[in-house]
Amino acid sequence: MDTVGSELIEDGWFREINEKGFPGQGLMLKVERVLYHSRSEFQDILVFQSSAYGNVLVLDGIVQATERDEFAYQEMITHIPLYAHKNPRKVLVIGGGDGGVLREVVKHKGVVSATLVEIDETVIKLAQKYLPGMACSFNHAKVQVKLQDGFEFLRNVAASDERYDVIITDSSDPEGPAEAFFQKEYFELLHSALNDNGIVIAQASENVWLNLDYIRELVKSAGAVFPRAQYCYTTVPTYTSGQLGLIVCAKNKKSDLEHAIREPTIEEQSQMRYYNTAIHSASFILPTWAYHRIYKST
Repeated sequence: MDTVGSELIEDGWFREINEKGFPGQGLMLKVERVLYHSRSEFQDILVFQSSAYGNVLVLDGIVQATERDEFAYQEMITHIPLYAHKNPRKVLVIGGGDGGVLREVVKHKGVVSATLVEIDETVIKLAQKYLPGMACSFNHAKVQVKLQDGFEFLRNVAASDERYDVIITDSSDPEGPAEAFFQKEYFELLHSALNDNGIVIAQASENVWLNLDYIRELVKSAGAVFPRAQYCYTTVPTYTSGQLGLIVCAKNKKSDLEHAIREPTIEEQSQMRYYNTAIHSASFILPTWAYHRIYKST
């Protein structure tokens, strides 16, 4: 976007306009007050209190999370791969400095370590201050935080014996610095960092109503590396069009990504507001035209 931060607020309304990614439409949220606006070493960061969605985190002009609906994204991007895996013990999170994914990962008692790799420490600090409901697990005993570039971290992992059961890529939208996280090379690094039965999930940003060709190419790129690569989605009102795509890949071609092979315990399910095993499977069901465009054209 050409303008970012507080310049996107006019007459008391925040406007997310992205003609490149989402031409012809946008998102507006009523602003009660601006809580923070500055530029870190890596990106423009805006936090404001909205009238309907609580505190809102915006990076480079794009809404990343709001207090009211963030759980719909955090739960699905976390629990789909974790419940599709028989025994996830080591989890890696790339990005996710707001802490929402970490909060969900540590709900799984079987997980023994959760490593978060975030390049921008400012995001972590602001989330702890303004989004405490999300950034509540940074001091958890299972959590390690690495302040470095995700690509660099994965390259180091590939050159070592370190491997993970589940990798969650919670990056920004595929523009600017984050664009590299949606390329074939990145999927190759993810493949190298996984155990033999490992699963990776990544924010696919686009949804079937906005850029179906992009989704098709993303699935194609992932499918060139992984024997299983599938698209699913979650519904989040404050993401453009109210729907957000996720791409899930398995290193073992026999993996069943569409179904939870482990049931959440009563305690685990009681801590979730969006995810359940039925919605896990339903999230992979696509409209007929979208399914054929994504899978029959790859």
